[in-house]
Amino acid sequence: MNEVVEHAPNNPFAKAAPQHISAGAVAIESERAVAEAQGRLVIAKRFPRDEAAAFARAMEACRRPSLAEVANYRFPRGGQSVEGPSIRLAEELARCWGNIAYGMRELSRRDGESEMEAFAWDQQTNVLSTQTFTVRHLRDKRGGGEKLKDERDIYEVTANMGSRRLRARILAVLPPDLVDAAVEECRRTVKEGGGQKPLADRVRGMTQAFVKLGITADMIAARLGRPLDTITPDDLAEYLGIFQSIRDGASNINEWFGAKQDAKPAEGSKLDRLEQAATAPCAQGEG
Repeated sequence: MNEVVEHAPNNPFAKAAPQHISAGAVAIESERAVAEAQGRLVIAKRFPRDEAAAFARAMEACRRPSLAEVANYRFPRGGQSVEGPSIRLAEELARCWGNIAYGMRELSRRDGESEMEAFAWDQQTNVLSTQTFTVRHLRDKRGGGEKLKDERDIYEVTANMGSRRLRARILAVLPPDLVDAAVEECRRTVKEGGGQKPLADRVRGMTQAFVKLGITADMIAARLGRPLDTITPDDLAEYLGIFQSIRDGASNINEWFGAKQDAKPAEGSKLDRLEQAATAPCAQGEG
């Protein structure tokens, strides 16, 4: 039996409950959580994962274009582009591998910040990976951060910051060779297109997705250094990774397109050539 619990509300390894909850309620909840955790361990031992079948399921999932196109993301580091598996791929691998519970929860809230915990638990091997972190209730804006008061806004910013930690916790309990094989299989699926859409249609869809983030086709072409109709499958895989990174908050637009966009007007092309052509006869006549 392979079980995956997504964003489990009850972590058996949770920190102390908030003070406004009565001690009796805390004791009852703690006993229930311990019993639930023990039950999960027993079930995982009785129905262990078939690793060969789980690996095959993961590779089959990576051949789906819908997953492959959101499976990898890129982020700039030291002047280079680094690629890694996204939270979507991590969650899918946890589902395929089985007997893994994962999630994130708010431990406490103080004025202007939340203490959060992300965890992943391999119930079969009883390996637990946790990370506690603090999220400030701020939204980055030009001129400084905007303080958040609305519960929905606070939830969104904590979930966004937590997704990266959750991704790391899930990957920490998964076999590295499984993750590496999945990343490569997804990259291959993106390049081959899954045998469905022509490359031109996929490039058009990618461009439309970038526009929703405020990134125009001209900005993409400027960074690429050539027209969009010359994009190769390798280019497409790279830019889908960049899109995923920006959308998930792992990087920002300026890190990928800012410098190229600023440099674009300096590339004198048609306008400069027309001006030069218009002034050239005058210069010859004056000579």
